[in-house]
Amino acid sequence: MDKNLEIDNIDFKILSLLMEDANMPYTEIGKKIFVSGGTVHVRMKKMEQMGVVKGSQLNIDHAKLGWDISAFLGIYLDKNSLYDDVVLQLAKIPEVVNIHYTTGIYSIFAKVICRDTQHLRQVLHDKIQKVNGIQRTETIISLEETINRPVPFDQF
Repeated sequence: MDKNLEIDNIDFKILSLLMEDANMPYTEIGKKIFVSGGTVHVRMKKMEQMGVVKGSQLNIDHAKLGWDISAFLGIYLDKNSLYDDVVLQLAKIPEVVNIHYTTGIYSIFAKVICRDTQHLRQVLHDKIQKVNGIQRTETIISLEETINRPVPFDQF
């Protein structure tokens, strides 16, 4: 790896501050870690080019927008070799917000967000279970998400 593309303690401090508050201006980050805002900008660009930073997202409370159901799907495939094809089809379903290739009893573990149980039923029946390569699914409805956080870099 090119010496300029290594992650150091300053990079970890920048990432930690932005994970707490992604809206924090680079100038404020610089003040907190005793570098210039320009240095923060250059380091963020470097981490984007390295693929360490893949973008940013808004953290939405879907329930407050009327999307009250979060569910996890354990998906059994006809054959694990169909994973890539199935993922391409699942990616076209807007309610599917997260997909993991897993070990264990499921081939895929996915998260879906729906307005209500009727919407979840429709997504399962009319969309997900019609994907070629899916043998069957098991649905686990989340009653509450208590923790959703990034790994704290200051713990390493």
